[in-house]
Amino acid sequence: MSDGSLSQDEIDALLQGTGGMDFGGDSGDSGAGGISDGDRDAFFAVIKETVASQKSNLSMLVTKSASVQAASAEVLTRGALIQKLASEVVEIELDFSDGVPGRHLYLMDGASAIRIASPMMGQDGVELDDAAVNALQEAFSQVSGPVVTALGDKTGKTIMTEAPTGRVADRDDVSAPEGSFVAITYQFTVEGDEPAKIIEVYDAAIVSAVVGKAPAASAAPKAQANPFGVASSNADPFASLGGGGSSSGGVVHGGGGPNVQSVQFPGLQPQVTQTEQGNISLLMDVYMEMTVELGRTKKLIKEILGMGEGTIIELDKLAGEPVDILVNHKLIAKGEVVVIDENFGVRVTEIVSPMERVTNMT
Repeated sequence: MSDGSLSQDEIDALLQGTGGMDFGGDSGDSGAGGISDGDRDAFFAVIKETVASQKSNLSMLVTKSASVQAASAEVLTRGALIQKLASEVVEIELDFSDGVPGRHLYLMDGASAIRIASPMMGQDGVELDDAAVNALQEAFSQVSGPVVTALGDKTGKTIMTEAPTGRVADRDDVSAPEGSFVAITYQFTVEGDEPAKIIEVYDAAIVSAVVGKAPAASAAPKAQANPFGVASSNADPFASLGGGGSSSGGVVHGGGGPNVQSVQFPGLQPQVTQTEQGNISLLMDVYMEMTVELGRTKKLIKEILGMGEGTIIELDKLAGEPVDILVNHKLIAKGEVVVIDENFGVRVTEIVSPMERVTNMT
């Protein structure tokens, strides 16, 4: 008979984050906070449908051919996740806010992070500095787009994400969700480089909403006290009037009392149609400031104070070099200056690539 202490096998199972210990729970549940094997598989099926789109977005960002494969999905806790990580990891946090709020992040070792950041920045063997982390934030913000759309379609809600944040951290300091969560492992390869691995984490709230286990928005209200002394919210308040009456089909009969039809109120939860999700046409009438920058320079304060009429300021652009086209002070394109009647204009000659946009963020 056991004295209640854990055996060595059970201790090893706990340390390794495995689910081999049986505490008498439901065999259909993974034992990790209510995310069952069925929940995991149903959620993973939705994610796998987005892999082709994720691959396309990643290829565009790194300007090379890339392959992406969703290799596996597991239900883990923080301790089990840490065992799978390198001693130092890059963490990109991209939490969901509106629609289906919850924790969402990407984890990878330094070598995997560099394999994505280097081609984006146009350099080989970049350091894991702020510029590289900013590049990874841009990358995973784009890569997660198809996933957010697919989960929104599945739940019938418009899902919004927080602005991405990134950092290099020790594996014991990762921002893993509390309790259990689904961890999806991706195998990816950028053309001409070694294969690498990314772990994507979704907390239990997101998984539950996607597989249909979230509480219904139109659930019946709790019973409330009312002037007729009826305790249940489903009870007919006129049942105590005109004694002896009976209720059938929502209509009160008998006793000479009035016939009262129960009022049916529609649910208050707004129904979001698919056409309303991500409808960019709503933004088409918004004005944004567009400027054309001929060039820049830096001057000492004493030089600026000494300026007068006729002073010539040398800029950092060569004659004939394309000018910068900016929207809300962000570089989006380059062009050449033209004259239209008596006005200056600019002809767009190049759209700035995602790599250059990331570089200009730093």
